[in-house]
Amino acid sequence: MKGNITMNVKNKKVLVIVAHPDDEVLGMGGTIAKCAANGAEIGLLIVTDGSTSQYKDIPNLHEIIEEKKQETKRSADILGIKHIYYGKQPDMKLDVTEHIRVNNAIENVVNEFNPDIVFTHFDGDVNKDHQCVFQSTLVACRPIPGQKVKELYSFSVPSSTEWSPQNTKNIFMPNLFVDIEGQYAESKYNAMKEYKTELRKFPHPRSIETLEILDSAVGLQIGIKCAESFIVHRIIK
Repeated sequence: MKGNITMNVKNKKVLVIVAHPDDEVLGMGGTIAKCAANGAEIGLLIVTDGSTSQYKDIPNLHEIIEEKKQETKRSADILGIKHIYYGKQPDMKLDVTEHIRVNNAIENVVNEFNPDIVFTHFDGDVNKDHQCVFQSTLVACRPIPGQKVKELYSFSVPSSTEWSPQNTKNIFMPNLFVDIEGQYAESKYNAMKEYKTELRKFPHPRSIETLEILDSAVGLQIGIKCAESFIVHRIIK
């Protein structure tokens, strides 16, 4: 499928569920911008604080967490994200956190925001936080009677998905592609520039130059200049 995801999002609620600040931009920043431009109301849930493990020995940890929140807000404004939620779970420790705590952090936001469409991580990522968020998202969006979530997708994240062992379980095999050429790609790269604490120099996967190359490579798979790709887990029509 190519691009159909942005054809029917007007007046719908789209929730992006990620483990860490910047995952949303790396994984689907262009698609977020395109959905917002096409009339969707976008929510973002960041499940962890993104800092407690990475900066555990730094005295001003609280200031770093607050700075990342400001980066997220500036990035979200560029992409058109209207609602930002925080799951307040420990960074890089979701695999040793009680599963029900992660489930509840996600389920509470799903119930509050009440999305029609949900995006989250690919479960084959090398990052265990990503794996745990995927599993807990499945729980929060399980197709029980009255469940409003009708579409569920996962995306790849540079510096996580491609670093997994290349076997049948961990290879990201997308079946939906979204054309982000032009303004949507530019919004993605500008949004990523706001995450100054996460940006790295080329050829690191979290550099702007690498993102441009990767998006071009995805586009070339389907005969266009620039795209993002997804795995469709469920669509209910």
